Amino acid sequence: MAVKIRLARGGRKKIAFFSIVATDSHNARDGRFIEKLGTYDPQANPKQFNINTARIGYWIEQGAEISETVANLMRQDKTAERIAAVSEGKDATAVVRAPERTRKAKKSKTAAAA
Repeated sequence: MAVKIRLARGGRKKIAFFSIVATDSHNARDGRFIEKLGTYDPQANPKQFNINTARIGYWIEQGAEISETVANLMRQDKTAERIAAVSEGKDATAVVRAPERTRKAKKSKTAAAA
């Protein structure tokens, strides 16, 4: 059985809410899963990403593969550093989350030429 850590969609039409789950790779996206590991709410401002780092670490040790989307979310949230801190016996809260990115307004060519 190939275990994957991936997103399972919930919520209603156009208001998505995701659960991060460990599941067999053959199961449907929103189907049966082994364990719920966290949540992701893209509708919240700022986006909310909660994950159980100890359980993610356990599943990675057992050979579970992480989906690309979950890996990107974990990278933005610095979850990998927290998992490493927990495995070393340190406090996971010592690793600070990444600051929110802000977009800078692009200067138009006409404004730059003036």
